[in-house]
Amino acid sequence: MLGGLAVSDLGGRADADTGAEANRAGVVAFHGRHQAGIATPVQDRLLFGAFDVLPGVKRADLVALLKDWTGISATFASGSEIGRNDVPPAPPDDTGEALGLPASRLTITFGFGPTLFTQDGADRFGIARARPGALIDLPPFDHDNLDPSLSGGDIGVQVCADDPQVTFHALRNLTRRGKGVVGLRWSQLGFGRTSSTSRSQGTPRNLMGFKDGTNNVHGDDSHTMDDQVWVGSGDSPAWMRGGSYLVARRIRMRIESWDRDFLEDQENVIGRLKATGAPLGQRHEFAKADLTAKQGDGTPVIPEDAHIRLAAPAANDGAKLLRRGYSFTDGVDPRTAGLDAGLFFLAYQRDPRRQFVPIQRRLASQDALNEYIEHTSSAIFAVPPGTSRGGWIGQTLFT
Repeated sequence: MLGGLAVSDLGGRADADTGAEANRAGVVAFHGRHQAGIATPVQDRLLFGAFDVLPGVKRADLVALLKDWTGISATFASGSEIGRNDVPPAPPDDTGEALGLPASRLTITFGFGPTLFTQDGADRFGIARARPGALIDLPPFDHDNLDPSLSGGDIGVQVCADDPQVTFHALRNLTRRGKGVVGLRWSQLGFGRTSSTSRSQGTPRNLMGFKDGTNNVHGDDSHTMDDQVWVGSGDSPAWMRGGSYLVARRIRMRIESWDRDFLEDQENVIGRLKATGAPLGQRHEFAKADLTAKQGDGTPVIPEDAHIRLAAPAANDGAKLLRRGYSFTDGVDPRTAGLDAGLFFLAYQRDPRRQFVPIQRRLASQDALNEYIEHTSSAIFAVPPGTSRGGWIGQTLFT
């Protein structure tokens, strides 16, 4: 059984909508109708962890862990340490590397993968019938080169903050408290956000040097969030209402090849000007892309295989994704002796079956960008709604 404090003992902030801006102390409220870290303005740093529940673990122990994780996450989000750290000779409850650091807009967001519900046909924790229809096993896509050891997972934990040591501290302590119940399957560090989820944020650039996320969904756009991101009041299953679905993809960029390409070719691949971010044929970043415009010879101003054309809502029955991606670099790829760097893609949506999957199928089969990228890991998670003080993440599922 897990040791530790009950959820109510670990406190937290007053309930608040997680889409709100952080307050002056750099604190994003953990509690609320939705989990923090979705509508929250994107922070500068990421540490994502995917956990597997260990063989033989019982439902009661998993529930106890979720309660414990909820409590310590609320405490970390408030900028506080957990437990008692002055009782020698026992090890301190908190590992201590974030002592004296501000909360740094820390958010910790939890999701449940398909294998938590069923694995090899087994109903592991009595929740198989509660698996959402939208929590699909992602189909294979053209050009995928997925590493199974860096894909999937029973529980996904997205940790974001403006200080990398704060993100590390949070995931380290969650991993430590989960010993004997879960094991870390894979993790990914991210730096430099590649999208904006607030109008107060400028558009960042990805490692290809282009502005990324110009037309991303904004967390304060309640109409679009309700239509495209949040599981609605009429959606099934009921336990997911107020939640969302997360797709995570590690996308390696062949940046050496990209860097040798001419500027005009790069811009035609993306469909935007590199300097300003404006769609081809326009002067300003936020100008609407004209997908019908033709050049003098009758060819499209924005090529047929340009990334922004194929990803546009107009080309995908109006489907949009809320993206919270980050750049990454993981040393040298031994296959090519080039940098192992690229985009860790995170996208929230109401239903992957009508959003991510059709969009990615179109991109995988037609996008000119495929010459320069390779998808190396993939995961999907059902992200349950948030919780009020005294509640716990996953309570709507397990009770």
